Order: sequence, then structure tokens, then C-alpha cells
Amino acid sequence: MTLFRSLYHQGFARIAACTLPVTLADPLKNGERVLGVLHDCDRQGVAAVVFPELGLTGYTLDDLRFQDVVLEGAVEALRQVVAGSRDLLSVAVVGLPLVRGGLLYNCAAVVHRGRVLGVVPKSHLPRYREFYEPRHFTSGLQTSGTIRLFGEDVPFGADLLFQAEDMRGLTLGVEICEDLWVASPPSGKLAEAGATVILNPSASPVTIGRTDDRSLLCQAQSMRTLTAYAYAAAGEGESTTDLAWDGQVSVHEAGRLLAQSDRFPQGERLVVADVDLDLLRQERMRTGQFGQAGQEFRTVGFTLAPPTTDLGLKREVVRFPFVPSDARTLARDCYEGWTIQVSALRRRLQASGAQRAVIGVSGGLDSTLALLVAVRAADELGWPRTHVLAYTMPGFATGTESRSLAHALMEALGVEVNELDIRPTAQTMLAGIGHPFAEGQPVHDITFENVQAGLRTDFLFRIANYRNGIVIGTGDLSELALGWCTYGVGDQMSHYNVNAGMPKTLIQHVIRWLARDGKLGDGVVGAVLERIVNAEITPELVPDTGQGVQSTEQTIGPYPLQDFTLYHILRHGFRPSRIAFLAEVAWSDASRGTWPEHYPQDRKIAYNLGEIRHWLEVFLRRFFGTSQFKRSAMPNGPKLVSGGSLSPRGDWRAPSDGTATAWLAELCDNVPETNTHP
Repeated sequence: MTLFRSLYHQGFARIAACTLPVTLADPLKNGERVLGVLHDCDRQGVAAVVFPELGLTGYTLDDLRFQDVVLEGAVEALRQVVAGSRDLLSVAVVGLPLVRGGLLYNCAAVVHRGRVLGVVPKSHLPRYREFYEPRHFTSGLQTSGTIRLFGEDVPFGADLLFQAEDMRGLTLGVEICEDLWVASPPSGKLAEAGATVILNPSASPVTIGRTDDRSLLCQAQSMRTLTAYAYAAAGEGESTTDLAWDGQVSVHEAGRLLAQSDRFPQGERLVVADVDLDLLRQERMRTGQFGQAGQEFRTVGFTLAPPTTDLGLKREVVRFPFVPSDARTLARDCYEGWTIQVSALRRRLQASGAQRAVIGVSGGLDSTLALLVAVRAADELGWPRTHVLAYTMPGFATGTESRSLAHALMEALGVEVNELDIRPTAQTMLAGIGHPFAEGQPVHDITFENVQAGLRTDFLFRIANYRNGIVIGTGDLSELALGWCTYGVGDQMSHYNVNAGMPKTLIQHVIRWLARDGKLGDGVVGAVLERIVNAEITPELVPDTGQGVQSTEQTIGPYPLQDFTLYHILRHGFRPSRIAFLAEVAWSDASRGTWPEHYPQDRKIAYNLGEIRHWLEVFLRRFFGTSQFKRSAMPNGPKLVSGGSLSPRGDWRAPSDGTATAWLAELCDNVPETNTHP
């Protein structure tokens, strides 16, 4: 339990990139600066740090690179760094020129706890525009062997991986500056062989627009190789005879920027980020493209001995993984999700030969979005909106507010408005099965609820038969995950479910976006949509007997937390204790971090670990234990979010007879219990 908040125990590794002032042709001075940063990294719990290319001598030495004083000084400076690292945690990647077999190489020495683990030579030497490295250096491409350093034979070559033997998933690879810019960077093969963190010591002079090029390359390479990519460019102290230097440093992970420094530093710049090794491992396992080229590389093992204390987490954990915080990205996602829904339904209506779209409208979020999709699909097909047959079907617990919202929305959209009271038929069915409610007893059990839900769906299917239409489903991704739907009923069964791939936390933003966009009508539509989004989420199947409105979230948990769990289970397959750890980081303090644009101020709440643990247990029981049979019989519907879908024909295939025992045991064994829970 004491390891619960340790980032290394939770599968993260702290990675750093540093640029620091260099004194040209003074390796000992530069080595002292490197050691100073290494002590700082040790205090911060950094696993690995990369310094700039040729950082022990300076990159802009030109022909001084051949001088014995410089070359011998570089080796002596490396000796000091190695000796000074003996009691330090961090692996250091340090740049220097080294002679091997009478040839000069541009090298990165990998240093850890008083050892040189290996030396990686630069593979690709630029010879265009301002660069002419082949004048001085020999390419290390396809080089393999050893180099004699400090009385030992040290692994040397471009075929080296550095693997932590006590930290699952931490395998380091090194490529140097220009290696990233070529058509086939060495990091591609390094990643295929198992490297999860690529460290790039770079020089890279700056010109107008160069920083964007570097960032794009680091982002793209980290994405395609599914690695963390740490990049450190040269800065202050390099010669400005004909060039300038901005000291750009950054850490990317699988295409995501985790940390970067400001540019043109006057002094040292160290950026630190916590890389998610478990995420990279899970992503790679799914693709099946990694781990098959290991025979081409040599692996050098080392013992990291990471700290087990709580270091905090140096990365943002987003509260709403399905909902971007950035306003422009959120608007893009709303547009794309909505447009996918509309185009998918339009295609299904065309292919089926249907002449009508039939939908039940409750006045809630899900049926509202489905109705909006149906209306837009009808518009694009050239149908009159009256070909969308909308039905509100009040039952024993239907509230006046939701009923009025349903009517207001249907009328504002110009669809065919219908009201069908299911209570007489429900009363007959309850009496037919001998249910006590039919005899006047206030028994509001699951049968009482499902009779109402089932009748609504029965009516819609028969109406669709009668009027040559198809039934549009309304159940969303979150409800399907939690099994919060009745088998064979409209939130689980339909002819086509446009909401099956839409998480609950995103639905409200799509509706808000549509309310303000005005594509579906005048301001009346927008005003009704705003009222719907702000209403309580309730199934309205049990009458209010003085206990308040039947609340969905009081039963199955807050959708923000449950969607958080759904994303990390569906997208990454994380274990429950890790999800609890991430949720505590994201949700324990409402004042920290960013919220989605226009998120209601009164809903910016926090959840403590006890609440997180409780609702996570609810999720696990429902998702893994009791509801897969409903998902196994899902109707067609489009996938919408990159987090995945629950279609048995798509992202998620699972046995209907599964059990949640293993997940519940992992949660119980590894997440501390608290007295603060719902």
C-alpha cells in the first residue's frame, strides 16, 4: 500500500532534457556543469537525462576537433563525469568526440553510477548548407564493437540498447541530431527492438522557423515509434561566427508534448517530465510491431534502483480524456463526432430503403442528440423534417419538466410530434403478470421499471414497421459500459444506434456546440438545448415518493469519474490501482489543472481517494461482471472516439460469462481504503 503513490511503482519514469552554457574547448569546465545538473536530477528522481551534442567540448570547434588537447581533455572530462555519477540515480547521455581505431567519431556516452554503459556514434553526418561534419567525423552507421575507455572495453556502436533490469519497460536508445532528420531515423529500428525512450543530444543551430521543424519531427517520431522522445539542442556559449543557437529542449510521448523549455536561454534549462511506460507498453502490445528486431541489437543492462517515495507526478492527467480542454480542439471534436453520426445514419437510411426515422424523445441528453442527428440526416437526404417521427411516451414517473422539454424540442425542430401514453398498456401488462403495482401497491422494482422501458421500445418498433421506418437508438457509450440499459430496450436495442460510440461527458458538449452553432434552426432550438443540458440526468422510471428525483449518477456513479475509468480500461487496459492513482491526481483538487471550455462553474467538484475507490469498484463490477451480454447483442452504430468502442464487431470482444473477480482483487490489494467515500 505504501507504494501506491510512487510514480515508478505506477509505471512512470522521470525523463529530462537539458541545455546548458558551454565553454568552447574547455571540457573540464563543461564536465563540471554537467555534474551539477546531474546532482539536481538526482534530487528530483530523474531516471535519464540527455545533454546537447558534443556538449563536453562545444559543437562549433570546426578544425579544433582534431587537436589533441581538445580530444584528451574531452576524455578526462568524461572521466570526471563518470566518477561523479557513482552515487547518483540518473543515467546521463553526454556528447563528446572520441577516437577509435584511428578514426574520429561524434559520440554520445551513456553514463550511470560510475560506469560508461556504452558509447553510441552518430550515424548520419550532415554535409549540406552550414554543415560539413564529414570533414572531421566518420559515420557510425552499422558500427559495432567496443572502445577502450579507462582501462575497460566499453560497448561501442549504433546497435546498443540500455535496459533497466529493475524497471519494467525502461529501455533507452540514443540517436544524435541529424539522425532524426533523415528518411529512416535509427530510432525507428531502436524502437522496434524495444527502446521506449529515445534520447537525442543535438546541436542544431536556429534559423527562422527551425523550431517548428524540430518540434514536428520530435512529435512525429515519438508518435510513429510509440516512444518518449527527449531532445536537447545546443544553446549559450556556442560560436556565433555564422550561426545562432536557441537551446531548444523538449520531451514528447507518443505524439504528445509533455514538457519544453523557453528558447534562447541565458544559462541552464532543464525540463523534466514523467513518461508513462505502461501506456507505451500497452500501445505497443496492441500494434504487434515492436519487439521483433532485438536480435539486431546488443542490450546493456543496468540497475536503476528508483526511489519508492512520493515524488508527485510531473505531467498533466486530464480529467476528461474524451473531452479536450482547448476550446478550438473541443469545437473540432464536436464537429467531427456530430458529422460522423449524421453521415453514418444517412448511409444507413439510404441502404435500408427506409422512408422514416422513428425515435423516442424523453427530454434527456441521449435522445436529444439522437433526434438532432436524425433531423440533420433528413435534411441532407432532402426529406421533409416531418419524416422524422418523434414520440414522447410518458410513464408513471415522467416529470412535467422533461415532458415539456421534449415537446419544446420536437416543435422547435419541425419534426412530426407525437405523444403516446404508455401507462394504460403498462397497467395491463403488470396486471397480466400478477405484479402488485396493478393491485395498487407501491412496488417500484426492476420489473416495474422495465415494463415501461420495454413498452416504449415495442411501440417504436411496431410504428417503424407500420410507417416504413427504422428505429434510431439513443443509448450512449458510457451507459453501455456500465450496463445502465435494459436488454432489448431502446437504450440497448434499435435498428441503428447513432450514440453507441459517444461518451456521456462528450454528449453535453456536442449539444452545447449545436445550441450555439445554429445549424439546426433559430435561437429557439438553442435555448431549449441549453435547458436540456443543464437538467438532472434521470431515467424517470420510479415515481418521486419524497426521496427526490431518481438520479442515475447516485446509482452508477458520477459520469466524469466513470468515463475517466472507461477510457483508461478500454484504451490502455490499465489495472484498477493505476486508474485510481491517475484519478486521484486528476480529481483530488478542483482548483488545479484545466477544465473544458464553458464547463459549468458549479460542477467543478473534486473527488477524494475514498470516492474514487468506491465508484471504481462499482464500474468494475458492472463492466467486467454483469453487463457484457448486453454489449454482445449491440446493434450497429458508428465508432466516434479514439478511446475505442464497445461493439462486439469492432474494438471490444469479451465473453458474456466473464467475472470481475481479478480486477476487484487487484483494486482491493493495492488501493488503500479510506473513511471518505459516498
